[in-house]
Amino acid sequence: MTTEFNFTDNDFSRVRTLIHQRAGIALGEQKRQMVYSRLSRRLRELGLPEFSTYLALLESRPDGDEWQSFINSLTTNLTSFFREAHHFPALADFVKRRKQPVEIWCAAASTGEEPYSIAMTLIEALGTQASSARVIATDIDTAVLARASAGVFSLEAASRLGPERLRRFFSKGTGSNAGKVRIRPEVASMVKFSQLNLLDRSWSVKEPVDAIFCRNVMIYFDKPTQKAILDRFAPLLKSGGLLFAGHSENASLVNQAFRPLGQTVYSLASQREAVAA
Repeated sequence: MTTEFNFTDNDFSRVRTLIHQRAGIALGEQKRQMVYSRLSRRLRELGLPEFSTYLALLESRPDGDEWQSFINSLTTNLTSFFREAHHFPALADFVKRRKQPVEIWCAAASTGEEPYSIAMTLIEALGTQASSARVIATDIDTAVLARASAGVFSLEAASRLGPERLRRFFSKGTGSNAGKVRIRPEVASMVKFSQLNLLDRSWSVKEPVDAIFCRNVMIYFDKPTQKAILDRFAPLLKSGGLLFAGHSENASLVNQAFRPLGQTVYSLASQREAVAA
């Protein structure tokens, strides 16, 4: 098959090495076409003739702006409101028992559907007390964070929430946003978005939180990276705190510090009995 840009085995190997170093993502051999498709857009944008030139550009500028575009291109941002719906009733029951105000960290915020779903759940569960709650929403991808902060979604995406939630938590867009909806200010004000790479040596999240949502992220990391991140999550959970993982992830198999408490919900092993009581 003829391709626009020459993409050698060595180029693919270099991409796999660089994205693992920068973002912890372990790309399998089957991702070659995806890598070519997504990074080809960067070559066109920059007017570069081939992948080797692009990769040399990255490597020559360790602190260059292009690294963020490289990471943004290779991260996956599939999400939806109240995805893996069983987590949200569990969260609602949990926060009612917690000392207020509660603080939840969403470690893979993507385009905002997940942290806004968390905020809506807090409002439904806590009523007026939710106004002092906080959702920390982070992601490695700056492009999706910009979209998340805007809080504007297609009517189709938001309609899946049902008419009651749609009326309560969204307003209809006007002008250029006609046919879309915007998250209401009382929901948006609870969520603070910021860029965070889980591989960074220092995280902006430094104080313990009541719960961490890190769903469908670990599947992109190799086992040593998964364990290292879970090691760092453990001290960032308050006593009795919970970790919510994705449907295909098992934190307790990777790190014995965590024990299952429900369907892809985990507590610290040392605190399991206290949380379950």
